[in-house]
Amino acid sequence: MARYAPSSMQFSFGPGTVTPMVKTLIWANVGAFVASELISPLGALLFDLFGLRPQAVLTGLRVWQPFTYLFLHGGFTHILFNMLALWMFGTELERLWGSKFFLRYYFVTGVGAGITMIIASFVPSAFGDGMYVSTTIGASGAVYGLLLAFALYYPERPLFMFPFPIPIPAKYFVMIIGAFVFFSSFNDTAGGIAHMAHLGGLAVGYFYLKRGGGAGLSQMGRFGVMAEIKYRYLKWKMGRLRKKFQIHPGRDDWDSRVH
Repeated sequence: MARYAPSSMQFSFGPGTVTPMVKTLIWANVGAFVASELISPLGALLFDLFGLRPQAVLTGLRVWQPFTYLFLHGGFTHILFNMLALWMFGTELERLWGSKFFLRYYFVTGVGAGITMIIASFVPSAFGDGMYVSTTIGASGAVYGLLLAFALYYPERPLFMFPFPIPIPAKYFVMIIGAFVFFSSFNDTAGGIAHMAHLGGLAVGYFYLKRGGGAGLSQMGRFGVMAEIKYRYLKWKMGRLRKKFQIHPGRDDWDSRVH
């Protein structure tokens, strides 16, 4: 993620210093990854006990897996990109929401992504059958939830999508990623990428923020899409009143909002 400072037009990489809860999550994930990589038998045991396998959850053997699978990763690249995204998007969201709501949202979307995988395993097809016995690991579902939230709060923030060297507004970035994940989920059920979990993280994050997100919902009402619609409506209404009463101000104060 790249940021621009409006006053000096300087370019910077990333959101700056990592916030407390993001730091804690990164250390927890890195710790679990190092433990699984250094001791091979331990890694296999961790994946078996704590990775998400719908069969094990639905039979009541390991009901904790929709939570614990978030802390396991299958390789250096896997954890690198997840933790990089957690830092880049999560840091600003934690500053905006506070640590308590940020942590709740992270696990709501991560666990919600896991539940999406379990529900998808009921699909009567080879797709569902394969998912029922497959093991899913990684924080990607929660990370996609953070990506969705970032786009809702900072829709015009420019992001770069590899390999294209041009900035893309966050709202379009999420649309592109969401569409890719949706269509990929029907074609890659055994390739190591749990696209349904990614899609679940996006969907759960959206509905949580829009319909029942506590602090997040109130923030959306103040800074999000609905606030922009209300502002545009009030500006249009004021314009009509000015024309009706023939008021011609020298400066339009409605264009100098302070958030």
